[in-house]
Amino acid sequence: MPVTTLLSAVLSIGFEQLVQWKYGATGVVGLLLLSVGTKAKSPAVSSAGAVLLALLLTGPAL
Repeated sequence: MPVTTLLSAVLSIGFEQLVQWKYGATGVVGLLLLSVGTKAKSPAVSSAGAVLLALLLTGPAL
């Protein structure tokens, strides 16, 4: 059990760093809104995070 928890934490931090490297602070905010909204079972917050990430993914490359 502790091994899976550790592996999950490492993967989560790695994914967050990848998003921050690729999309900057806005990507991290979108990911944070999505995860907090999902854990709090708030569709409005998770939808805001999903829309923000979708806009970053489909927007023009800088």
